[in-house]
Amino acid sequence: MILETDTVINNLKNALQKADSVKAVQQVKTRFLGKKGTITAAVKKIGALPPEKRRDAGQKLNQIKKTAETLIKDKMNNLQTAGAATPSGNTAAIKMPGRSHSRGSIHPLTIIKDEIISRFNKMGFLTVEGPEIEKEYYNFEALNIPAYHPARDTQDSFYIQDDYLLRTQTSPVQPRIMEKTPPPIAVVCPGRVFRRDTVDASHSPVFHQIEGLFIDKNISMADLKGLLHHFCKSMFGEDVKIRFRPDYFPFTEPSCEIAISCPLCKGSGCSTCQNEGWIEILGAGLVNPKVLSASGIDPEVYSGLAFGMGIERIAMIKYSIPDIRLFFDNNYKFLKQFV
Repeated sequence: MILETDTVINNLKNALQKADSVKAVQQVKTRFLGKKGTITAAVKKIGALPPEKRRDAGQKLNQIKKTAETLIKDKMNNLQTAGAATPSGNTAAIKMPGRSHSRGSIHPLTIIKDEIISRFNKMGFLTVEGPEIEKEYYNFEALNIPAYHPARDTQDSFYIQDDYLLRTQTSPVQPRIMEKTPPPIAVVCPGRVFRRDTVDASHSPVFHQIEGLFIDKNISMADLKGLLHHFCKSMFGEDVKIRFRPDYFPFTEPSCEIAISCPLCKGSGCSTCQNEGWIEILGAGLVNPKVLSASGIDPEVYSGLAFGMGIERIAMIKYSIPDIRLFFDNNYKFLKQFV
């Protein structure tokens, strides 16, 4: 049986047009030129023809075979040139534009935390961390806040068990360090803290603090004032003014609150500072002798200073951010400003 050239070539072209991978082209090649392929089978039948017809039939089939091989080779080359062939035989539309990837940025709270830590590290303070699920003893009793103390009312807590809770401050790291480390001690303690606060523009049930502790002989309020004066100047600029006022904390005695002149209005009064010209940034004081004794340090020999600040508060001042909730909303337009 002699094949019709036009019919065979048209069928081959249609098959190659549908082939979209190396594997598919190889299947077409097998169908037409394989051991049992259409063209190969016709070649094998030439011997059964009368002698006078064999020459013409052989020439015709050879031409069909060459045309088929050329078409298959061209199709294979086109696939490879376009990059559609993969080792697995699958196709990949590499001519399509790739997906763009936005560059990430460090979270503003992380930026501020690292800045604060860096400044105290340069002054010789080590960075230590403590557990977020804390024993009631370290969160309260070791810090001179017994069960009957009214200060507990201002730290409405998340209890896990009767004597375990999510820490309400990073201060519990202080007695843990004092129990294990003999003076002198100079540490800063960053981390998350938790309180059952109602969410609004300035309150969140989850926020971040950094505590500082310095224990040695003959530590006084002069050391505290000099340390925090240097920190505020380095953090907010040499032009900032610093104010120390008496305050009360159970774990320090005497205690004070530190405020800086408003960076936005330069102390003249605006909505950010509630027209006072000052913004409170942290609390501090000399470590209460009862806290030293509870941790096994002799208050007759050693004294110390402690301070604590909210990272969100520092970031809000530094970047003029009006609402604490922006730190936790995962809003891309907000976060991408801090590249």
